[in-house]
Amino acid sequence: MNITNKIGLGTVQFGMSYGISNNEGKTSELAVHNILSYAIENQIDLIDTAAAYGDSEEVLGKNDLSQFRIVSKFLLLDNNEKIEAQLDASLEKLQVQSIYGYMAHRPISIAKDPSIWKDLNSLKEKGKVKKIGFSFNDLEEVSLVLGAGFIPDIIQVPFNYLDNRFLPAMKDLKQLGCEIHTRSTFLQGLFFCCVEELDEYFSEAKPILTRLAKYGDKLPGLLLKYVLTNDLVDKVIIGVNNQKQLQQNIESVRLSIKEELDIFNERVSDNILTPSKWPIN
Repeated sequence: MNITNKIGLGTVQFGMSYGISNNEGKTSELAVHNILSYAIENQIDLIDTAAAYGDSEEVLGKNDLSQFRIVSKFLLLDNNEKIEAQLDASLEKLQVQSIYGYMAHRPISIAKDPSIWKDLNSLKEKGKVKKIGFSFNDLEEVSLVLGAGFIPDIIQVPFNYLDNRFLPAMKDLKQLGCEIHTRSTFLQGLFFCCVEELDEYFSEAKPILTRLAKYGDKLPGLLLKYVLTNDLVDKVIIGVNNQKQLQQNIESVRLSIKEELDIFNERVSDNILTPSKWPIN
């Protein structure tokens, strides 16, 4: 398995402090530059960002992004700003003429207003984006947009060792020719938290995390490999705060290539699988 060609760089931490296990805060601009350089050296060619990720797009735009495919996301704003205007603002921040993918952060908003999908297709026709689609947060969103007849070129969904909720939808969309990106491989770092220090809110997950602790330093690689080896997945988006973390993740997969995580068939509640519901957010 080629380890790195399915990895994409998540960049929310480039624009804000992010992640339950992140003790470093927002990634410095120097660290961002080093991460991007290391990514190119290791055949990682996709960056995932969004207008809502603080100043992530501006920070990225201070670097040479010519060797990356860029995916960004948008929100419908209260001021009714047109989608094209939002995209143009992102392009200016990123210092690029076009991007690879453009996704709706809130798919339901498009299901309610089909004209937005028409606008997105217009951006493709103008050559400003290559692929359009959705960043899904729950299964209801998938049903709504597909029910409205909107077939995405590209999607992003949460998918990890504990979270297989989207697998049926991933199978259906893959058959329709959709490119599938996944996020939350490490559940914002929850997999690596000290169980004793976690809030009682996470009591359901504590026994699972305790069992996983037996894998020690191999756990990141095994969790990453779990997603990378799924044939439905085209890109696995992971976030890192520095070059060393990215290097360790890659090396950890290589070290774990002959090992597998225990089969996990338990149902974990959405309260654990959805970081936006956590009391710390």
